[in-house]
Amino acid sequence: MATSVIGYPRIGNLRELKFASEKYFRNEINAEQLTKVAKDIRKYNLDVQTKGGIDYIPSGDFSYYDALLDTAVLLGVVPARYKELGLSELDTYFAMARGYQGPKGDVKAFAMKKWFNTNYHYLVPEVEDDVKIELNAKVPYELYSEALSLGVKTVPVTVGPFTFLKLARFVGSKTKEDIAGSVISAYKDLIAGFAKLGAEWVRFDEPYLVRDLNSEDIAFFEQLYKEILGAKCGVKILLQTYFGDIRDCYKNVISLGFDGIGLDLIEGKKTLSLIKENGFPEDKILFAGVVNGKNIWRNNYGKTLAIVSELRECVSDIVIGTSCSLLHVPCTTRSETKLSSDILKHFAFAEEKIDELSELDKILGSSDPESLPEYKANAELHAITRSGADDAVQKKVAALSDKDFTRLPGFAAREKIQKERFNFPLFPTTTIGSFPQTQEVRAKRSAFRKGEIDTAEYESFIEGKIEECIRLQEEIGLDVLVHGEFERNDMVEYFGECLEGYIFTERAWVLSYGTRCVKPPVVWGDIRRAKPMTVRWSKFTQSLTGKPVKGMLTGPVTILNWSFPREDISLKQSALQIALAIREEVLDLEANGISIIQVDEAALREKLPLRRADWHEDYLDWAIPAFRLVHSGLKPETQLHTHMCYSEFSDIIKEIDDMDADVITFEASRSDLTILDTLKENNFRTEVGPGVYDIHSPRIPSKEEIKDAISKMTKRVPIDKLWVNPDCGLKTRENEETVPSLRNLVAAAVEARNENN
Repeated sequence: MATSVIGYPRIGNLRELKFASEKYFRNEINAEQLTKVAKDIRKYNLDVQTKGGIDYIPSGDFSYYDALLDTAVLLGVVPARYKELGLSELDTYFAMARGYQGPKGDVKAFAMKKWFNTNYHYLVPEVEDDVKIELNAKVPYELYSEALSLGVKTVPVTVGPFTFLKLARFVGSKTKEDIAGSVISAYKDLIAGFAKLGAEWVRFDEPYLVRDLNSEDIAFFEQLYKEILGAKCGVKILLQTYFGDIRDCYKNVISLGFDGIGLDLIEGKKTLSLIKENGFPEDKILFAGVVNGKNIWRNNYGKTLAIVSELRECVSDIVIGTSCSLLHVPCTTRSETKLSSDILKHFAFAEEKIDELSELDKILGSSDPESLPEYKANAELHAITRSGADDAVQKKVAALSDKDFTRLPGFAAREKIQKERFNFPLFPTTTIGSFPQTQEVRAKRSAFRKGEIDTAEYESFIEGKIEECIRLQEEIGLDVLVHGEFERNDMVEYFGECLEGYIFTERAWVLSYGTRCVKPPVVWGDIRRAKPMTVRWSKFTQSLTGKPVKGMLTGPVTILNWSFPREDISLKQSALQIALAIREEVLDLEANGISIIQVDEAALREKLPLRRADWHEDYLDWAIPAFRLVHSGLKPETQLHTHMCYSEFSDIIKEIDDMDADVITFEASRSDLTILDTLKENNFRTEVGPGVYDIHSPRIPSKEEIKDAISKMTKRVPIDKLWVNPDCGLKTRENEETVPSLRNLVAAAVEARNENN
């Protein structure tokens, strides 16, 4: 049985691409040097997959920033404001990704959103009315030829036209139907070009097919591919889906002229039943996603064997592969030197998943698979009961009742009490939490972890940084302050380190967006709070100033969504365990005089099921209560904030209001504050701070730009409910960008305040 990989991590085992890209942004290396690093990573990735015996290896899964952005460039969908900068092709690309502010102009970056139900962020292409779709396939052709020169015949990959057009943002009067013809022509030309290069297969990724589709969507999909598939030029076409099943269009897909169809059997709840009930064409190859591309636990060969056995009853030609790109897992467990073998043997990162596919290939090709040593070892591994059970935690969860999820008094009464207590001016200003994590801060934290400095020296340093941060915020004139989070490595990992039941890696980095990588902790057992997590720093910070300081926490749903979760208990159970731990911290902060507490749920929308029918029972019915459990014990005069970013919130805005926070801050700047219309339409009761500038870009917003954002806000949200803040934490920025940006933010808020009083 042949094997296939949908995509491989592009960051490098030690994040080589991240560091090289950031050096390029700082003008410390040139484009040729950056290209060399990228080429070395691609060669290594090819070697891993060829040595692992993978039959269908992708090219084109590499990107300097994002695959949707790459597809926009491929089709010539580059807005005029970027072309007018007169930059090189590479720098124009990065201007769309990061924004640009310099001698050649000042432009914002593309909007950024979550990629389906993952923590990866994609860039939203912009389609202007005067766009001229023209194929620019230099890069994908070069990537295919590069692999060929190394002796590897790959499957060229690009995002398919349906997904691209459904996710793109049309900023004028044109629609996707208006440019469909020229997009079809470009994809036909792309196939013809690969045919000339000798490609046997070309793959189009269409993950949008796993979402809810109506008849118009399906008709549009068929319109695109009936024409594209009519010009295959002798090349076989593989349609690849992932993150779910294609229940709305399965029959339509299998009736088209694809030579291979990739379906997800991990997250695709109905994939197996769709195949069994409707059959699968004998003239097509099924690329079956049976190895989880999102989680890091070892594949259970017995379960996979059972799935493939059922598939074999109705499918004549099967290729086994990953359920999605391995972009969403770390590179290799070989980089982990501190975790014991008893723990590591349960994990499979990208390289290990290649090994799993190789072993599965051998097992599935055997007449007696259960006699093979690979199968026996896997069965023994999955028979182990891991340590980490906590009866006390399990009993606490089981004992929860409705009153534990309800804060009293209700929102309106609390709002009145809090307005009297704080007496904030119009448009109170604050930040989301973190301040720049400078090289000095990272070096001191590293020295402390390595034992090179003692606790007293480290904590004295952190206290000094906090005091600097408070004095800076006071001088700038912010109304509600933060301590800067200098003691924290990551908003999830930090809390995980203070909780029993978590395991931490050294180098298990996963790409979040662009050059930003995260290192998700692993939920190993039952979760409980081992010790106070933030009280010491929040109490110290509040002692430095008369202004309110926010206690900063990460919410239970985000902690879970940004971890690698257990697979032996439900997500609901894990979320409630974490919520109980965070609840203890919230009440401790309040008891220690912290009057404003922020519990970030940046990832609330992220794991919302892609199909509306699954929203409540499979997610919202426990995710929203988990957040309410965290704060239901607070006194009415304590103000509870939360924060969310880079997702589509409009369709669950009522559920977000039902979280019963007192103030919520949203990412909004990259999407031109479009969420404001949704808030107005739904009579959103919670006080709100839509982000007025983009912190994921190095550009500094002007006072006038921020005032314009505030003006837009006042037209849609009552002015007594509005806060002014950046759209996310400032950890990834430099002080040179942060300080002038915040000065402009406060100046704009003060002017708007004076004009509206």
